[in-house]
Amino acid sequence: MFFYYAKNQVIKIIRNGFVKLIFYVFLVVAQFLFVTCQTYNSHNIYIRTNQIGFLPGELKTAIILSKTDLFGKPFFILKDNSSEIKFTGSITESSSVYGSFNFCYEIDFSTLNSSGKYKIKLSDSESYPFQIGNSIFNNLRDSLSLFLKVQRCGPTNPILHQPCHLSDVSKIIGYKDSTARDLTGGWHDAGDYVKFLKTTAYTTYLLLFSYEFDPKKFGYDLDKNEVPDILEEAKVGIDWLLRCNVDNQTLVSQVQNESDHNVGWRLPENDSLQFVRPGFVSIGKNTIGIYSASLALASRIWKEKFYDDKFASNCLITAEKFYLLRNSVQDIDTTFSNHYPEKDFNGKLALASVELFNSTGEKKYLEDAFLYGTKAGSDFWWSVGDINSLAHYKIALHNRDFTKYIYQNLKHSKIRSDESFLHEGLEYSWGTTNAFLGVSLQAILFKKLTGSKEFDSLNIYQRDYILGRNPWGISFIYNIGTIFPKKLHSQVAFFNNGYLPGALTAGPAPSDLLENYKIQRFNNDYNEFNSDQMKYFDDRMDYITNEPTIVGNATALFVFGFLSD
Repeated sequence: MFFYYAKNQVIKIIRNGFVKLIFYVFLVVAQFLFVTCQTYNSHNIYIRTNQIGFLPGELKTAIILSKTDLFGKPFFILKDNSSEIKFTGSITESSSVYGSFNFCYEIDFSTLNSSGKYKIKLSDSESYPFQIGNSIFNNLRDSLSLFLKVQRCGPTNPILHQPCHLSDVSKIIGYKDSTARDLTGGWHDAGDYVKFLKTTAYTTYLLLFSYEFDPKKFGYDLDKNEVPDILEEAKVGIDWLLRCNVDNQTLVSQVQNESDHNVGWRLPENDSLQFVRPGFVSIGKNTIGIYSASLALASRIWKEKFYDDKFASNCLITAEKFYLLRNSVQDIDTTFSNHYPEKDFNGKLALASVELFNSTGEKKYLEDAFLYGTKAGSDFWWSVGDINSLAHYKIALHNRDFTKYIYQNLKHSKIRSDESFLHEGLEYSWGTTNAFLGVSLQAILFKKLTGSKEFDSLNIYQRDYILGRNPWGISFIYNIGTIFPKKLHSQVAFFNNGYLPGALTAGPAPSDLLENYKIQRFNNDYNEFNSDQMKYFDDRMDYITNEPTIVGNATALFVFGFLSD
């Protein structure tokens, strides 16, 4: 009996002790969970980083948006969807407030350089996957190239639609001869079917510039016909630019008007206005500049690369004829529809004169380039009308003093970038993504001229913003990354179930700009991440934030093509 009693007492003591232990553990866990829920709700934590990834050895960062304080919390970088930890860090002080997120952080994992696929983990929140490697931007470059094929107009072998607008143009307005004229070809400017000389010339020039800048990186030949793809695409633009020459004295600056926007959405081959597409004639120093620059550069490449003396001569003669008209025309030519406004012409004429010098060797052109390049100065911006750095880069190859203008642009952008945890290099605008990538483009030019790494981080921040390191956590290029725009403002995309390879959408815009336009939107998927100052909408009706353009695409192709391997 004693042993039985003693045994029962021992069991009772053990049981009571175990219950107390369980109760104590429960209290501790409950307290921990209570504190955690109060300060660390992972449902309000969003990790944003470049969804494509990084080159080994370069700056690697991400931002974290949170509604709760995360100071001191650990984060981990895991490899290949596994639990293998490749990097560990902790959250430092919040650097900013954004929208409804009172705590915004930046994390740096630049010392992680091993090739592979990764994701960032913070509690039970994870980033979208990204890679580290030397060739991670190759597919992006190839996709960007496809977008321009979609935008092709006329009998130019487009993709995702049939040859279209084969009667361009029905008549010319603003010229003594109002009969029909052959202006088939070129590219549709954006999501509609209007064509502009200035955006076509910009796109053509930048494609040619890219190839000359680095013939190896931009000599890719995906269709295996022994002609670099970027030059095949540029030829679409060159041919159309030559057709815009009416009589060696004036240019067709636009094909079609706002009526294009008033007949409903349709594929271009089904355009009910195909026989009512007028051309509008106008000319100015600005259009002469980009027009002559494009043809002068084309003449050099076609002569040296393809030994096509006849075509090269035609391009060069046309460029020179129009350059000679520069002092007898208005300063700034605007499009008939008043799109793409410009404020100065000196940078464009500087570009024309330096390209004419490079193609002819005539010293008078270089003297003009120095004169116009100095007058142009730094423009502290990037758009179809603000590309002074292209001229300054080309002139700096003959006179290094012109490097200072690119430096001043970049210094201006870096100061702005350093003031924000998002590190935007310019203000938000209509065409934000093109502007940011223009900063990257200029950083690449400056480094090529000087070898300086001063603006490497500025370059990377703009690139990463486009690819997902932004409040919305979206890659602004269709089908690139995990999350990207699905409802682009593009008629061709609409009739192809949203598919539009390589389309760089315009991106977020200032709220006060958006308020000036009455846009009826149907999709607010990203509204939580809009702020009072800036907004983005993945909505097919939003032609401000969600429309791709050939201009933005050309800028992106230079940046990501240069990063390709």
